[in-house]
Amino acid sequence: MINETVLLESRTLRDGVADRTDVLDRVKALSLLPDGMHVTTAMVAAYFHVGVKTLESLVEDHREELEANGYHVLTGSQLTLFKRACGIQSRSKALALFSRRAVLNVAMLLRDSDVARQVRTYLLDMEYLARTGPVENSVHRPPSDLHDRSGTDPAGLDDRIDRRISEVLGTTVVPMLNALIETAGEQRRALISVRDDMRRAQGKLAQHTQRLHRLERAREQRPLGGVMAAMDAMNWREFEQHIAGLLRRDGCTDVRVHGGSGDRGADITAHTADGRRLVVQCKNFAPHRSVWSGEMQKFVGTMTLHHAEAALYVATCPFSREARDIAVQAGVTAVHRGLLEAWSAGTALNVLR
Repeated sequence: MINETVLLESRTLRDGVADRTDVLDRVKALSLLPDGMHVTTAMVAAYFHVGVKTLESLVEDHREELEANGYHVLTGSQLTLFKRACGIQSRSKALALFSRRAVLNVAMLLRDSDVARQVRTYLLDMEYLARTGPVENSVHRPPSDLHDRSGTDPAGLDDRIDRRISEVLGTTVVPMLNALIETAGEQRRALISVRDDMRRAQGKLAQHTQRLHRLERAREQRPLGGVMAAMDAMNWREFEQHIAGLLRRDGCTDVRVHGGSGDRGADITAHTADGRRLVVQCKNFAPHRSVWSGEMQKFVGTMTLHHAEAALYVATCPFSREARDIAVQAGVTAVHRGLLEAWSAGTALNVLR
């Protein structure tokens, strides 16, 4: 599986996954301008919870790469037309615009943003699934479970986005250009060229929608593969049983799965191979979720209740920085998504050795 650090450093790897813009909406809804295709610098900064200056600095460092993925700056007559089309009230003489592809590019470059890290995590998991075939004992999702955890069908989301863009082009942008062409003087030729580009864009969107439907049908017929794909398909009971199986595999004894509301905060209890009492918390969260400090603090209290000598907090998502700090102070081994994948694939956790 591609390492996140390598993704941050390698433009070749970033270019290889630049088309996976669907992961943006799976992590967090990306608001678009009325043209249905672009966002401003301020909107991108708000999406990633960073300052505008941070984003402007990133653009300065990676401008060529971002421009290759749809970043551009409007000035002059192009800016005037765009403001009219989108109803933007601004006296600025330039407007920087990011396409969805450029926003994903930012997510692969922005280091100090939890949202960007979540996008990269989801992106790398999706790429891992695409590169790996079925594995023994893999869990196959039934057709009814092809939706993500928010209840949204990702392919259907892309389809709706494409149809929305096509609708905006057909009912707003193109008619507006037609009206401007009728009254335009020396800019008439440029406006006709823009209108033709919009019509070509509509045709490409229709082709993209057809291709998306073909790919989705193929995906429905193909079993999911990969360690994390299997766990993402589990419900919470199956996930706890999976973790119990890993504990038994690594020499733990008296492994008991409690689960439910009466577990007093411990999903699994056991004894390590050297006899220490072990308490485990299991959280089968969506990959873009994080384990927060309050959740970790609650589990730390559980350790005392169960007289734990060793503790695991196992999650299918990242841990916030505060949660990691609390885990280190309390002696909890925080098993994040990447470590969980390695553990499931056969690597033993240090705390169990």
